[in-house]
Amino acid sequence: MRLTLHTDYALRMLTLLALEPEELHTIASVAQRYKISRNHLMKVAQTLIQAGFVASVRGRHGGLRLGMDPAAIKLGAVVRATEDGFHLVECFDRKSNTCVITPACGLRKPLEEAMLAFLEVLDRTSLADVAQTPGKATRMRRLLTEGAAVVL
Repeated sequence: MRLTLHTDYALRMLTLLALEPEELHTIASVAQRYKISRNHLMKVAQTLIQAGFVASVRGRHGGLRLGMDPAAIKLGAVVRATEDGFHLVECFDRKSNTCVITPACGLRKPLEEAMLAFLEVLDRTSLADVAQTPGKATRMRRLLTEGAAVVL
């Protein structure tokens, strides 16, 4: 399974917001720290705000922060909110499926089970699990700070 850049960037943005919950983060600062596209992040932020994972604070000193406790944000929910669909193979999409062996194929069931297992693991994992583990959180913060200083 391959996740889109939209989902990848969403997970990165949420990780930074969880690492530094006391700060408001602008899209530009997140883009700079991760060295990724500001335009992509604008779309990502909109998706995360609509889903309730991120809150937007308007105004001159505004920015983004988590919209809920990191322990309440399950990675499976984020992936479901940011991915368009889970069509691993053509036959998963009944509207566009043209595969002639679909009625007899034995691949669909194990692929569906694998996808469900993937999501099940993400459903058990919270943003706090990946972003607020003491040793890793400190190292991630340092890498994000050092990288931002070098870029611009």
